[in-house]
Amino acid sequence: MPDLLFLTQRIPYPPHKGEKIRPLQILRHLGCSYDVHLGCLVDDPRDLEHVPTVQALCADSYFASLNRRHARFRCLSGLATGEPLSVTFYRHRGLASWIERVLRETRPDVIFVCSSNMAPYVLDRRGQEQVCLVDLADVDSEKWRAYSDSGSPVMRWVHRREWRRTAQLEARIARECDWSTFVSTEEATLFANMHPASASRIRAVGSGVDHEYFDPARHFAAPYPTDRLNFVFTGTMDYPPNVDAVVWFATTVLPIIRQGAPNASFHIVGSNPAPKVQALAATDVVMVTGRVPDVRPYLAHCTAAVAPMRIARGIQNKVLEAMAMGRPVVVTPEALEGIAAAPGCEVLLARTPAELAAACIQCAGGQGAEIGLAARDRVVRDFSWAGKLRGFDELLGTPAPAKREKVVVP
Repeated sequence: MPDLLFLTQRIPYPPHKGEKIRPLQILRHLGCSYDVHLGCLVDDPRDLEHVPTVQALCADSYFASLNRRHARFRCLSGLATGEPLSVTFYRHRGLASWIERVLRETRPDVIFVCSSNMAPYVLDRRGQEQVCLVDLADVDSEKWRAYSDSGSPVMRWVHRREWRRTAQLEARIARECDWSTFVSTEEATLFANMHPASASRIRAVGSGVDHEYFDPARHFAAPYPTDRLNFVFTGTMDYPPNVDAVVWFATTVLPIIRQGAPNASFHIVGSNPAPKVQALAATDVVMVTGRVPDVRPYLAHCTAAVAPMRIARGIQNKVLEAMAMGRPVVVTPEALEGIAAAPGCEVLLARTPAELAAACIQCAGGQGAEIGLAARDRVVRDFSWAGKLRGFDELLGTPAPAKREKVVVP
């Protein structure tokens, strides 16, 4: 089989966050057609136990251990080099050497890069004959721009800088690589409008959900008392948009819910809860679990899953997973991007705190069960991974519409 170099910023296992779920599914899919040479970083020592699982999917692999504390200090070198700090954070000398060896000795036919942060590893090293696809997933520069509107003066400056530097890197990716892909039509259209000269090489390749794994027909023991209303949020809890979402929900929406339903509780399920998130657990109505081995029990028994995102890019896996579990999901417009579920039928859409509270209480009735069933039917019908990822087969088997421009940046 032809060779493919696959780069992703974190070991794609266990699949408990978006930046692992999509790369894992892509890796499995491409492994059916290519000998995959995987390069990635491991920034959580607990993930080292999963290295053999991922190695079994590859012809060759390199797992670079990354100490997050040291990486935060080292990434400041980007202030001197002019690079995004999110790029220098993931820079690893051993991984760079391994990539150079694979490019020199194996000469892979295809280079597949997950996220803009990893693209600098190959931008100046690949050969013109190799197909290079960067799956940006979301327009990260826009995420940094959103961050720059709040926070301390220092962090606003950092986020403005990251916005501009990431936008410059994204422009280079659009200009030089064969394909730039995104998880939703909305993100792809936004990027194409930002880079019209490269629009013919920008595509949307959506994400799916493993509806056989997230199956409500399986039995799951309840992880909390079920004689009350239980609202659940799942996600990595040191990720700023998730932190913003749960703090807003717990402090603004939940009190409104409890005016009409005093027995309502909120469960925040996910690893590495930030201090702001941990502080929410000071009362007995908000539970912060930290990392759990399986989110399915929390979803299986919830009154509703909530995704009150105010900052969001691309597809929210948390929404698809809850829909697959047959649960009603209360979402803001930001959380519904790329999913196109029917509001009022397959999800409940709300914008204001009062609307979110009313939708959550509505889920306690029979309509919540009906919405959950319709949600499950929708993801089974339209969100299989195999169906979504065929888009990559089409791109990698098709020449790019226009020859890319090779620009070497000193």
